[in-house]
Amino acid sequence: MSVARGAVFLDRDGTIIEEAGYPDRLERILFFPYAVDAVRTLNDAGYAVVVVTNQSGVARGIVPEAFVGEAHRFIARRMEAGGARIDAFYYCRHHPDAVDPALRGPCDCRKPQPGLLRQAAADLTLDLARSFIVGDRWQDLAAGRAAGTGGVLVRTGVGCDEEQRRDAAVPGTVIVDDLAAAAAWILHRAGGPQA
Repeated sequence: MSVARGAVFLDRDGTIIEEAGYPDRLERILFFPYAVDAVRTLNDAGYAVVVVTNQSGVARGIVPEAFVGEAHRFIARRMEAGGARIDAFYYCRHHPDAVDPALRGPCDCRKPQPGLLRQAAADLTLDLARSFIVGDRWQDLAAGRAAGTGGVLVRTGVGCDEEQRRDAAVPGTVIVDDLAAAAAWILHRAGGPQA
């Protein structure tokens, strides 16, 4: 029986890659220059690294769902080329304004709901109490709080704007400049590599 380990859940757009609205071509996926190194640092410390992302472009009919998978394979290959690893990708394709009624109803996977994190924890044997979520929106941090993780808001993507929206702030959230700073804070907070 495997022992549950901690994870770092990462939002995708604005956290690992630059915010580009609804990227629908691989050339629109632009990595932050420190993203691969930050993920590798978390890997080396023993954390599972899991991407959890809202992809409402699917529900809105803007982005083909097949492209979401293609984009995630592209991100995984880029990470692997730099010696880093994303353990899994989870995404929500629902939205209240979905063109397909089947994608319009309430769900537990669209952040700020914690469904993606809980599903990943079940699939990958993760300890949510020893985990963190990193994102550029308060809804990312709210999902983490609901799942029982720590949270780090990054100022990349729309993070600087979110930082000013104190009415939406999630208590206990740490705010740092970027994913590299988030990884450093997590390792310091956790006291270094996991056992």
